[in-house]
Amino acid sequence: MKLIFDACLLTRPSIRNRVFQPTMFNFLFRPENYFKVEHRSLHLTCRCVTDTIKQNKCWYMQRTRDLHCSNYLYAKDASLPHGFDSHGFDDMSHLHFDIKKILHTNVKPLQTMCSYYFDGNGKHFRPKVVSLVSKLCNEHGGIESKVSESQRKISLIAEMIHVGSLIHDDVVDFSNVRRGKRSVNALCGDHNAVMVGNYVVANASKLLASIGNPEITIIISQIIDDIVRGEFMQQDNKDQFKHYLKKTYKKTASLIANCCKAVASLSSNNNEVIEAAYQYGSNIGMAFQLVDDLLDFVASSKTLGKPSVADLKLGLATAPVLFACDKHPDLHSLILRRFNETGDVEWALEAVYNSSALEETRLLAEQYCKDARLALSMFHESTNKTALLQLTDVVLNRCK
Repeated sequence: MKLIFDACLLTRPSIRNRVFQPTMFNFLFRPENYFKVEHRSLHLTCRCVTDTIKQNKCWYMQRTRDLHCSNYLYAKDASLPHGFDSHGFDDMSHLHFDIKKILHTNVKPLQTMCSYYFDGNGKHFRPKVVSLVSKLCNEHGGIESKVSESQRKISLIAEMIHVGSLIHDDVVDFSNVRRGKRSVNALCGDHNAVMVGNYVVANASKLLASIGNPEITIIISQIIDDIVRGEFMQQDNKDQFKHYLKKTYKKTASLIANCCKAVASLSSNNNEVIEAAYQYGSNIGMAFQLVDDLLDFVASSKTLGKPSVADLKLGLATAPVLFACDKHPDLHSLILRRFNETGDVEWALEAVYNSSALEETRLLAEQYCKDARLALSMFHESTNKTALLQLTDVVLNRCK
């Protein structure tokens, strides 16, 4: 994981000035002092937009929410579809308890921070996908559909790599909020947050080694390789959709795709089964990120649990902005200069809200969901297959 952080230092030199400053551990780790830490406003400041843009945003937010939430499957107080949330997740019931046990250390500040996001309040999206794919592949091969010990380890590894990368992302992106609460770097400083992320991923690597399968080690190691390459690609802010999609695969979809490939490989030596599992994970991962990019424009910070329009403020062009370029070619120059001039962010927002960019982003996510469902066509009907098919609707219609 040090490679990821080194990549961040190279691509964003300004981080150096923040990372290697002393942290007052004794001060920070007193609960009564958490909110005395200075709240950095960089990249989180809400800019005042013109009345016209605000009206357009409200109109589009309502229109898009009507479109997304008519079958609101992922609302805070709503249940996930039967067969996904309630079906056969006994193997996931102690997920975060087991991860905390793996991460246990006698170094109290490290223990506090490395277990900070493993509080049971996340979506658990990745480990649940991996668990369902494990069961589907097992029953397809005529063996017990129950998740094996090695497959369950892959589910844990998926969540650990994901959280480790989130901790590093918050350092790179200057983010003080994650999952509706203060981020690790906001609590213990950037340097220590990097060490915490390293520690989580290092323990994921130890868990991977315990499986004792060189082929699985190679598959999962590809995820770290992709995350590093994806971070470099993100800094090269090209106004090309192909570049954006490739970057999105590496930073987001690769984790799900390769974990699905790994559990399928543990279940079967049938290349068609392994490829089908990989394609399902890849496509649903791409759809997940596209919806995430869309929600960045239409959902509030409170709903998302993190700052909205964050990517624009970081100088990053996501799918809605790239689609808006078709109607507003002037956006190309803003993308290339990373929206770093006064008024660039506001102009990009106006261009997105006054185009079909949001609808086009959703349509592309729908296509990836369709491809994910198609990847499962070789499997016979079962409750696990039904749950995975329903999951594409959950991803497409989520509102946070």
